[in-house]
Amino acid sequence: QLQPVESGGGLVQPGDSLRLSCAASGPSFSAYTMAWFRQAPGKEREFVAALFRSYGRTYYADSVKGRFTISRDNAKNMVYLQMNSLKFEDTAVYYCAADRRLILSSIATAASYDYWGQGTQVTVSS
Repeated sequence: QLQPVESGGGLVQPGDSLRLSCAASGPSFSAYTMAWFRQAPGKEREFVAALFRSYGRTYYADSVKGRFTISRDNAKNMVYLQMNSLKFEDTAVYYCAADRRLILSSIATAASYDYWGQGTQVTVSS
């Protein structure tokens, strides 16, 4: 069982950068697919980015491709989301999610993840 805890959110201006961190306590961290989702007020939770198990393959939502980068440090049980060129529409609560058994075709589906953090707020405002 993994317990993700997010940090690093804050208030930034359009065009700024921010790095979110997710500390995931628990055994066999490298065996888990790790992902970031986000949820804006009045909207459903949406996929942002994911790293499939320990294979290193990354997946991104079209809305963040080229601006966001997901990475992991298996030695530290950490996952990061580097967010560059932030836009107003990136404002949301960002959640770190983990799962050990999901298949690749469901990597962008929130319901496929068993373990979730409490979220960290990212606000992009001028």
